[in-house]
Amino acid sequence: MAEGSSEPSGLLPACFHSILRRENEAALLAVQQPNRPKSLLVYINPYGGKQRGKQIYDHKVAPIFSRASISTDVIVTERANHARDHLKTEADLKKYDGVVCVGGDGMFSEIMHGLVSRTQQEAGVDENSMEDTLTPCGLRIGIIPAGSTDCICYATVGSNDPVTSALHIVVGDSQPMDVCSVHNEDRFLRYSVSLLGYGFYGDVLTDSERKRWMGPARYDISGVKTFLTHHYYEGTVSFLPAEGDVGTPRDNMQCRSGCSICRQSSSDKLVSKNEDSVSDADCQDAWTVIRGKFLAINAASMSCACPRSPKGLSPSAHLANGTTDLILVRKCSRIDFLRHLLRHTNKDDQFDHSFVEVYRVKQFRFTPRYQECDSEVDLRESAATGKQFLSQICREHRACGCIPSQSNWNCDGEILPHTAIQVRVHCQLIKLFARGIEEQSVFEDPYAHCAI
Repeated sequence: MAEGSSEPSGLLPACFHSILRRENEAALLAVQQPNRPKSLLVYINPYGGKQRGKQIYDHKVAPIFSRASISTDVIVTERANHARDHLKTEADLKKYDGVVCVGGDGMFSEIMHGLVSRTQQEAGVDENSMEDTLTPCGLRIGIIPAGSTDCICYATVGSNDPVTSALHIVVGDSQPMDVCSVHNEDRFLRYSVSLLGYGFYGDVLTDSERKRWMGPARYDISGVKTFLTHHYYEGTVSFLPAEGDVGTPRDNMQCRSGCSICRQSSSDKLVSKNEDSVSDADCQDAWTVIRGKFLAINAASMSCACPRSPKGLSPSAHLANGTTDLILVRKCSRIDFLRHLLRHTNKDDQFDHSFVEVYRVKQFRFTPRYQECDSEVDLRESAATGKQFLSQICREHRACGCIPSQSNWNCDGEILPHTAIQVRVHCQLIKLFARGIEEQSVFEDPYAHCAI
């Protein structure tokens, strides 16, 4: 810039400095970190998102790993659950310091399921038992965002930038994270790290699965349809409230890098993990039971923030405090429910409604009320009022015209095969190559618009 120019002289050098730092930070900081990985197992989903996973890895991530002297074994998945099955049965995990997934939340779920199941098998832990304490995984998981949904990356890093995630891996950052195990009676179903949703979010996912041919637009269309349908469901929710200094869902204390609540939970876990397992099983009187009609039942194990909902479904949820935020949305009018949904996009307090209850819990159960009806009586009433004809038009209603008795559970974007479930939170079961969201998020960088 010429002398005497009135333009700010610090902007251009700072911009270039930011760019050069991103390219060289891997090599400079890797030497300083004793916990940095030296060998990684990488799984790439070539079909997720816009099918750019392999391109993103080859052009943006692989050069960074190379400059940091990290050796990699790369596997491009060929089918659904390829990575999960390979981790559970074939991979020689002793050779690696971590596992990296290149894809979206679905790909991360595959990696997480495979790694957790493999760890329990080797430790002799029965995954089907609700009473058994699961063994934490020894390997860290890295996420290179390249999918249609990157909720977990947003909640643990603050952005979905592949280069930023790669630098966290190279530096050797470590962020513990809770995992929920979901059971039906004595059968293990799935693990969850972000959202368990029954009612509204379950119906949206179920309907969107029938419209996969529409692409990402199916979620918006199914959301509008589900909102207009306005189904509610009866059932019983039982939960074991969290104890100690874990905060509440309404305390406005967001989980950030170096979170004091998560650090305290880690200390408590080391001191009294055996005491916790005994008290959870024996102290049945501590369970709270709520019966009612619900538009939605949600369990958020993290904020579930994303570009459309910057604060997330539960802004004060923590990544590693051994709890999940249980959100009960009781039956209300469409207008009130719409206000509740809109608060996810523009308000700090998501629960400022009389029909919304929220609890921080360690375990919970849900039992639906199975509705029954007399077919002859319903058919006579339907014939008299014309409801039988209308109900045949709507494929989602039974022939008798009554309200559907059950929804489906949305478990991190997958439909669960059972409605009655039991859920237990396992404190800091896995670790990610991340450090939590910084106070000034990555996407708030004033030079983020600068590109090479």
